Amino acid sequence: MTCLVILIIIFALIFDFLNGANDRANAIATTCATKALSPLQALVIASIFNILGAFASTRVARTIGKGIIPSENITLLILLAGIMGTVVWVFFCTRVGIPISVSHALVGGLLGAGLASGGAGIIKWGVLTKKVFLGIFLGPAAGFLVGAVFLILATWILEKFFKHTPDQKTNRFFQLGQIFTTPFVSFAHGMNDTQNAMGLITAALLSGGFIDRFCVPWWVKVVCGITMGIGTFLMGWQVVKTLGWSLTKIEPKQGFVSEFGAGGVIVLHSLVGMPISTTHVVCSSVIGGTVLQNPRRCKQIVAERMIVAWIITIPSAALLSAFIYYLIDCLL
Repeated sequence: MTCLVILIIIFALIFDFLNGANDRANAIATTCATKALSPLQALVIASIFNILGAFASTRVARTIGKGIIPSENITLLILLAGIMGTVVWVFFCTRVGIPISVSHALVGGLLGAGLASGGAGIIKWGVLTKKVFLGIFLGPAAGFLVGAVFLILATWILEKFFKHTPDQKTNRFFQLGQIFTTPFVSFAHGMNDTQNAMGLITAALLSGGFIDRFCVPWWVKVVCGITMGIGTFLMGWQVVKTLGWSLTKIEPKQGFVSEFGAGGVIVLHSLVGMPISTTHVVCSSVIGGTVLQNPRRCKQIVAERMIVAWIITIPSAALLSAFIYYLIDCLL
């Protein structure tokens, strides 16, 4: 049992590392695309604030750790198969440069392993619907709306009060603004996404008898925060290229409002314990601002590939985890 818990923790930290790598684009892609910060500066800031965000809340960790499958039904084998299937899917998408929902991949992994273990009866479908499936629609919709509305507001302010200000000065203003929105998005990302690994590790410790109630230990917060920060710093440049350059041409004004709006949406969802996709929110915010300015600037084929990846993430991770569960079960 101790060996299984250690193995789950190892895979959870691998997942956390890949989470930081895949979601690195959320914090730095628009900032690098507008040249508000150099890639190294943006990475250092994003990594630090990812770590700080890990200490802000544990509500999402509770949803992941005991909200999908109740503590009395979850087993170490379910956790191990769920995280292994998730890691395979996230690693594949990160390597090919597809910005996916890492949070939803983990939900799919736990769902698939849980169904393979005890069927539909052990799944908390009410929580899954209210906290996860609802977030799948709310996250992108809120991101798109916020990106569009904030861009309208920024454009109105510029035309009303800074009509005769040269474009170079206004661009520089929004570039300076991104120096503050980059850490904000990074903090929000850490606040939501580090809790995925926290919830999984805490559930493993509870199932293994190392703790007597679901409460995230302080050392789990520290390790998960640092691991995600390292993943953000070291890996995931292909995803940054997709979001920062391949999807659309991002201007400083658009980059600023997208980051600011997306960060606010992510923080609000984190406070209610909803494991949303930071990728969905940021990408939708960028698309919302782009469509408002000129729909033709958004590269349809790139957007379609991202949307397809979002749709198939949960079932793909679920199938992988269910297969791994059956495989491990047969071997044991």
